[in-house]
Amino acid sequence: MLLGVNIDHVATLRNARGGSEPDVIKAAEICEKNGGTSITTHLREDRRHIKDQDVRTLIKTIKTKLNLEMAMADDIQKIALEIKPHSICLVPEKRQEITTEGGLDVAGQIEKVREFISPIINAGTIVSLFIDPDENQVKAAAKTGAQFIELHTGTYSEAYGTQREEEEFQKLKNSALLAQSLGLKVNAGHGLNYENVHRMHEIPNLYELNIGHSIISRAVFTGLAQAVEEMADLIK
Repeated sequence: MLLGVNIDHVATLRNARGGSEPDVIKAAEICEKNGGTSITTHLREDRRHIKDQDVRTLIKTIKTKLNLEMAMADDIQKIALEIKPHSICLVPEKRQEITTEGGLDVAGQIEKVREFISPIINAGTIVSLFIDPDENQVKAAAKTGAQFIELHTGTYSEAYGTQREEEEFQKLKNSALLAQSLGLKVNAGHGLNYENVHRMHEIPNLYELNIGHSIISRAVFTGLAQAVEEMADLIK
């Protein structure tokens, strides 16, 4: 498995006071040098953390790959078509939420998703759909033309260590196997941390894990380089 490091919350800290510190570009450089195989940023409609200039600078400076998380918004689509990141991940977005609360409802809007991602795919960018581990959502994703799904691991992460853990884990595993049988490649992310990430090894052929909050949180105490290196070691 590969490790995509989400650096959104470096930008959250920067924006709390304004100015340029901590530097998200420097953060990306540290992540790359210590085991991160891609850099993930979520360019939200309200620009609460990552800004337009951040992604425009990252695409020119990082040595690995930029994965741009985004909602189905025309202005964000325009930026994606302009900068042509290696990949985008389509996510649902609510202005009032603190973080992404669940997967995209692809089953309820297959045509809309297909039409939105078509020009992005045609521009040479890989498209992933962030979905819950649900059979109907997986089957719908396979009909859109997207090459990847990213399974929402938030419910599993919340259930970890409880009686619900095995049930939620099996949903992830079964959804991954179904997606792969339909020709999709599978990433996973949301809520994964240093304690629960080990079970991702039990899911065959997971391609990449996208992890942010737990790495940035640990970095407060250990430094970013060590935090990334420790997570990279856990998922190898």
